[in-house]
Amino acid sequence: MQFRIRTVEAIQNIYIIDDDPIFIYGTKRLIKEVNYEGGITVFQNGKEGLMGLAKIQDKEKSQPLIIFLDLNMPVMNGWEFLDAVHKHSDYNSLDLQIFVLSSSIDPKDTEKAYSYKMVKEFVSKPISPTLLEEILHS
Repeated sequence: MQFRIRTVEAIQNIYIIDDDPIFIYGTKRLIKEVNYEGGITVFQNGKEGLMGLAKIQDKEKSQPLIIFLDLNMPVMNGWEFLDAVHKHSDYNSLDLQIFVLSSSIDPKDTEKAYSYKMVKEFVSKPISPTLLEEILHS
């Protein structure tokens, strides 16, 4: 896999949008283990994630943001989140790099995820330490 991501030092924020507390806990631990020192913000669903994006859109728009996005969540799922971000022109100015994390093995999900320009990779859960390090350091 080849990612086009800035270095860890350049990445100021990571959003985890997922409703699984075990996945969230494990992912936060892995992120800290790869020496990431920026902020980690967790949202339980896509709606909360959109509200988080709304809060930062007025700040420095060039600030890179990595989002680890689950597809299956209550309230607003990952597909609805991607649709909302895609349609909202204000979010286009943000430097979003979205990694869809899913337990789905359906090739249609993978194909659909890549139809969104801000999706960098479709990753099977759980994320491995090696892959996480590659995402953050490449």
